Amino acid sequence: MKDSQERHAGAERPGTTAEATVDTVSDDADIAMTVGEVSTLLGVSVRALHHWDESGLVHPSQRSAAGYRLYSEADIMRIQQVLVYRQTGMSLADIKAVLDEPGADALTHLRRQRELVQGQISHLQHKLSSIDMVIDIQQLGARISVAEMAEIWGTDWDPVYVEEARARWGDTPEWAESYQRKARMSRADWVQAHEETVALETALAEAMRNGVEPGSPEANALARWHRKDFNRWFEVSTSKQVLIARGYVADERYARYYDKRAPGLAAWLKDVIDACARSEGVDPETATWE
Repeated sequence: MKDSQERHAGAERPGTTAEATVDTVSDDADIAMTVGEVSTLLGVSVRALHHWDESGLVHPSQRSAAGYRLYSEADIMRIQQVLVYRQTGMSLADIKAVLDEPGADALTHLRRQRELVQGQISHLQHKLSSIDMVIDIQQLGARISVAEMAEIWGTDWDPVYVEEARARWGDTPEWAESYQRKARMSRADWVQAHEETVALETALAEAMRNGVEPGSPEANALARWHRKDFNRWFEVSTSKQVLIARGYVADERYARYYDKRAPGLAAWLKDVIDACARSEGVDPETATWE
């Protein structure tokens, strides 16, 4: 008798919450847990479990011979799904609507939860990248804020891209040189850099539309202008420029960046840079970072 009383300590007594259809637990039931036991197992307060019962979010579907409400394995799984959805910021009402959606099975919910969590990860990664950018700028004593940077460069500036670049090249001399130069730049310097970059990219797009052929004097002049524009950040040799240009077609984000100015611009610019490199004695196929 004592064991029975201990088992049902903290259990919901009959008639104290909204009525729901319940089954009397049988001797061969897989799981039948009291409110107190579920609270301890999942780290959810008894008060929350009572509220979820009253609101119809999670009903204990079984009942002991003594009339105590008990949670089945399916009930506990539903509670776990509620907890995951809550972590994504969903309201209890929205969670109930999702869980009660006709035809939605456990796998459907798990996939939906994964998408929501992945979205949170992406959002947090973006915030983390922004914070890292602020840290980098502050450490170098930069003379311009992140907000001003975004204002000047608009959608072309994304701290996520900067963070990816830092993770990939942060230990290189070129990265250190670039950040040292940026730290000395004033707002006016950044505005000038943006204007000159826009002028270059406008000239590139116009030349491609006008049918300028890679290897022609005009195309070679544009390739050297491109190299000069990059030299603002760190010293770029012809070989380095060739390797940089490879990324314009290998990385779809860089390709989109140029192609939004003129369809096909990324590939055309790579061809222009390769042709100019050949005229300067550098084989694009064997170019190295030097």
